[in-house]
Amino acid sequence: MSPVRCTNNLAQGEAVLARPDPAALSHGRFVRLAADAPAQPGVYVLLIALATPIDIVLPREAPVTLPAGRYLYCGSAHGPGGLRARLSRHQRRGKTLRWHVDRLTEAGDVLGAWWFLRGTECDLVAGLASLPAPVPGFGSSDCAACRSHLLRWTDGARLPLPLRGEPSGVSPRGVSPSAAPGRAQGGRLA
Repeated sequence: MSPVRCTNNLAQGEAVLARPDPAALSHGRFVRLAADAPAQPGVYVLLIALATPIDIVLPREAPVTLPAGRYLYCGSAHGPGGLRARLSRHQRRGKTLRWHVDRLTEAGDVLGAWWFLRGTECDLVAGLASLPAPVPGFGSSDCAACRSHLLRWTDGARLPLPLRGEPSGVSPRGVSPSAAPGRAQGGRLA
């Protein structure tokens, strides 16, 4: 039996349990630059590289130290500007810390994102369920079923994500050292 995931109906303030949509992972694209994502609503898997360990402190939770490495954050973008605006925010430095993931994007390097026009962030988490979740509840405080919306992309782990548009330096085998130092500057990764 397939795992259960939630879909958040924020307008009505409720979470609905449903079966994951396996087709949700099949129609995405990888972009390094937020400007290359559509200004439409959708969901995304953000690729973040941490060069050094960081301490994460979530409200009402014990501190957790995240080791250096690659992390995937599954999120949604349904506000004005859609995916382009949300990914641009994630790439920007010096922002107000509003979401859990802001702590990572401020400390690490956003290397890009896979974006999808259909499905939910919970579909993405379900599709990546083989990866470890280092911080329970991270990014999923409004989600009744997901263990976390932050996953660790361990060395050698393969991702069931589409590879169309995947740039050099990012692959299922890892992020090459030449791809890791980038940072958003003026809408581009340096």
